[in-house]
Formats: sequence, structure tokens, C-alpha cells
Amino acid sequence: MALEYDSLNENVKKCQYAVRGELYLRASELQKEGKKIIFTNVGNPHALGQKPLTFPRQVVALCQAPFLLDNPNVGMLFPADAIARAKHYLSLTSGGLGAYSDSRGLPGVRKEVAEFIERRDGYPSDPELIFLTDGASKGVMQILNCVIRGAGDGILVPVPQYPLYSATISLLGGSLVPYYLDESENWGLDVSNLRQSVAQARSQGISVSAMVIINPGNPTGQCLSEANLREILRFCYNEKLVLLGDEVYQQNIYQDERPFISSKKVLMDMGSPFSKEVQLVSFHTVSKGYWGECGQRGGYFEMTNFPPRVVEEIYKVASIALSPNVSAQIFGMLRD
Repeated sequence: MALEYDSLNENVKKCQYAVRGELYLRASELQKEGKKIIFTNVGNPHALGQKPLTFPRQVVALCQAPFLLDNPNVGMLFPADAIARAKHYLSLTSGGLGAYSDSRGLPGVRKEVAEFIERRDGYPSDPELIFLTDGASKGVMQILNCVIRGAGDGILVPVPQYPLYSATISLLGGSLVPYYLDESENWGLDVSNLRQSVAQARSQGISVSAMVIINPGNPTGQCLSEANLREILRFCYNEKLVLLGDEVYQQNIYQDERPFISSKKVLMDMGSPFSKEVQLVSFHTVSKGYWGECGQRGGYFEMTNFPPRVVEEIYKVASIALSPNVSAQIFGMLRD
């Protein structure tokens, strides 16, 4: 059967991704006509003139062309610390950047990600529960693919939100369950609003299985308070929900009133039973922060409190793509 519009997967036709939707397509047409267009539909710093940081590019350049390391004049072209880091990362691969890595990413890089998380939060992180991904978006899609079984599965998503979530939930045939952020409360959320959203979904036969928070907010820009995060974690504990913590903007804080605090730190601070039972997936990326390396497509997610058999199934899903982008895995650590 030829692939025609009418025979397309209905979920594909229903899926809408606003940041690359009608306005973006119209702007692209105007650009082809010679109009000057400044694209602000997505956070894409280098497209707007941000210069790449020198050190990460030097290290990855040496990793991409390791024969340069054998050149007796390499020290005249690259600083000693870049040369040392390139040799270090090449030693972690099984054949350079052109070889597949483990489907979760290079073990040595995952260990360094775990060390970054431990420095940030003050609690241990297990490299075996960290998956390196082609940007945070790919990790979000992998996890939602494991959570959503059909239209009867609902995902709590904030409004306003980044349309990755609405688009992916639609594509996978799940049900988006909205909850609304309160602008008058610095875009915080009221747990009573969450309860109402869950009750309304259940009245429609939808089983809510996970909750998304975007912290710092996108597009709202706020940081959730520690008190608010505690309320959210208690709510997820009581409702037995998986919490998906989109924390990709954690280095983009432009106010001193409320610092970023990771969901994992708050969860661990709460102690048992919460710290032992609430299932949390935290996402981060090299696309944001002061690196803004969107085109490199590097990111990771960390899982907390998931049983081994579930981790094995998520690994199986990751294995379908064989390996995340190896050069982006290295970029992921050069941002630290």
C-alpha cells in the first residue's frame, strides 16, 4: 500500500509541535524571499550570534582528529589542558568518536556525570542509572514511550509548557492532563489544582501515571521554591506518580530571589519514605546554560528509585538506537 495522507498513523496527524509549526514555516518562507527574520521560536543561542566556547571545541577537535595528537607541533596549536582532556576522553572510547558506545553512553562519561550530580546535590549518584542521550528531548521521548501504553494513560503537564510534552504525548497516543501555573505566585503551582486535574482525568477514565515539572520554567522562567518542590514530591508519593523533572535551564538563572534546587536534592533531603519510594527521572542538556550547544545534541537523564527490571526495559528501548552521539557525550562533560 502506498503511503498517502489518509493512511498515515492518526497520532502523527494529531501531533502538533508549535515551535516548528505554522509560524516557523511562514517565517522560513519570508526568509527565502529575502526578509530578515530573527527566529526566537526556540532557545538557539549560537543562531543568534553567541560564540562557542573555545576549550570544548579544542578538545572535541582533537578527539575527532586524533592523528593531530601525534603531530610534534600539536602543543603550538592546542593548549596542554585541551590535549590532556582529549587523550583522557579518547581513552574512554572503544575506537574513538567513530565507534558506537554503550547504549547508555560511555561508562567513563556517565561516571563523570554522576560526579557532577553528587557535587551539585550532595548525594551519591549511580552511573548505572544515568543514560546519555541526543539532547534532553530524546530522553524525554524514551521515558514517555515506556510510560504511555495508550489513551487511558495520562501525563500531568504544566500550562504554559514547552510543546515537546504535548507533541510526544499525542504522538504516543496518551492523554495530556493539564495543570495550570499561577502567574500571581511567580508561576508556582497549587497542589489543590493538581488534585482537581487528577480527579477530572479519572472521571473521564484516564489513569494518571506521571507528572512533568519544568524547573526552571520554560517559557515562564521561574524557579520552583523548595517548599513547592516538597509539595510536589509528597503529591507524587501519595498518588504513586513518576515525576519527570525537566531541569535543562538550571544554569540560566537571572535573579537572586529564588535559586535553582534540583528535584533530586529535595527528594533526598525529605528522607524516608519519600527518598526511597518516589520515582524520579531528571533531565539535563548541553543545549542550554552558558554553552548553548543546541546543535551538538548532548544530554542525559538520571533515574531514581526504579526497580532493576524497569531499568532493563528502558535500556532495551535505548538500545534500538544503538548509541547516543559520542562527540556530544564528551561535550556533556566539557560544560562542567
